[in-house]
Amino acid sequence: MSEPLSLSIADGVAHLELTRPERSNAFDLTAARAFAEAVQIIERDDAARAVLLTGAGKRFCAGGDIHSMIAADDSSAYLRELADVLDGALQKLDSLPKPVVVAVQGSVAGAGIGVMLAGDLIVADHATRFVTAYSGIGLTPDCGVSWLLPRAVGQQRALQLLLTPTVIDGDQALSWGLVTEVVSGNAVSRARELAASIATGPSHALGQARRLQRGSWSADRATTGADESRTIAAAITTPEATALVASFAGSSRP
Repeated sequence: MSEPLSLSIADGVAHLELTRPERSNAFDLTAARAFAEAVQIIERDDAARAVLLTGAGKRFCAGGDIHSMIAADDSSAYLRELADVLDGALQKLDSLPKPVVVAVQGSVAGAGIGVMLAGDLIVADHATRFVTAYSGIGLTPDCGVSWLLPRAVGQQRALQLLLTPTVIDGDQALSWGLVTEVVSGNAVSRARELAASIATGPSHALGQARRLQRGSWSADRATTGADESRTIAAAITTPEATALVASFAGSSRP
């Protein structure tokens, strides 16, 4: 059995890869705990300016590992802990002031959709299949899927995916707004390019833009506006902004 994931940080990019291809990168409790630990490492490491999230093998992520649930002495208690641990890690990843780029291929199912939607830029191979899969085994959404999915594709499309066995491909996922880019071939390569580009950019500004956007769903307009004002006021004092503003001002002189 392979390790559940790998984490490397180089050239400003934290590459977090799910490495259980024999289980379609499905999460058991060990994998969920490892994922949570990896997110904490990324959060603490200032060298990580962007995050690249990928899944090894033919499929990105099949969600929760059904075999581990069946093997548990108390399947309900096990599934509750698995969902709580993984969702806690995803909420932490969601709140990081570091942009997250995700590459998906093969299939994305169940909680794998929640894992994918923790990303800001999602690159999919056009042949990727997306399915919620919960109802097919008599289960319900977890890991933020019922909250994230309608915000990505709209309520009616989210309900179609959750209440029927609808499967969509990469091109349809792009048209619905579930992913940001579709490629024919190596989605990881394209996602790596995007993560590298972000990592060489103004990391404070990009990270705070990400935080403001993702946090706005749970805040009202006035709270968001006040947060924007505080954030932009702090941003202009950073070395990155100081240099870029000075460069812009110099180049725009008549």
